[in-house]
Amino acid sequence: MNTFFDQSSYEIKLEWGIRGAREAAKREEILIIVDVLSFSSTVIAAMEKQAVIYPFPPPINEKAKKYADQLGADLVVGRAEAIQTGKHSLSPNSFTADDRGKSYVLCSLNGAACVDAAKKVPALLLGSLRNAQAVAEAALEMKKRIGKPITIITCGERWESAVTEENELRPAIEDYLGAGAIISSLDGSLSPEAFVCKQAFQGTQHELSHLIRKCGSGRELTDRGFTEDVDYCLQLNVSSIVPVLSENKFISFEPSYPLTLF
Repeated sequence: MNTFFDQSSYEIKLEWGIRGAREAAKREEILIIVDVLSFSSTVIAAMEKQAVIYPFPPPINEKAKKYADQLGADLVVGRAEAIQTGKHSLSPNSFTADDRGKSYVLCSLNGAACVDAAKKVPALLLGSLRNAQAVAEAALEMKKRIGKPITIITCGERWESAVTEENELRPAIEDYLGAGAIISSLDGSLSPEAFVCKQAFQGTQHELSHLIRKCGSGRELTDRGFTEDVDYCLQLNVSSIVPVLSENKFISFEPSYPLTLF
């Protein structure tokens, strides 16, 4: 990767999508994956109910089903199938207190794909609006302990029916504003990319709920009948859960944990 684009002289950086996650992983940095609607938020919701989540790259297919069977876990399905079958989905509200101690394999086109692209890093955390301050504090603790920069990965969405050689990434403001919320609680030198992201959040914080409800991703979920999911995901700093990838599953960050767990 051209060093012009690696933001190498800064402690806090920002990248987009799967390619950004892969490049940050090559630099062996601390990564915060942000997929507000709704991989990050759904993992947090599941862990709040004390479920165990194993991320798996998309698509949801026979390979994913076989992986879930090997783990003795349930495979999380798409929202439409979940409505018909009553199974769990990427809807954070599909997890309840009955899921305590149960294991689930969770795929998503964006969040899980970024996790898979960057899983071999010193530390990989999930961030959202719900845990923005908590994940920033956890990342700073890791930065202090291992001396690595922090890169926030805004996952974005994918365009449907992209043609050959066409970029599939569709930047998503909910992820950008979620990243900005996290950066606002981080200490350290900001790359220009991270600085502008922080300013975007701070300049629109008073309109956060309206903007996310009315953005493309918010309207898509609302039109499909998942208004409650959007309402859940746009809440700011209401959770202390910080999912950290440990081998093949997420555990909740605790400052006392040895770094070998991550």
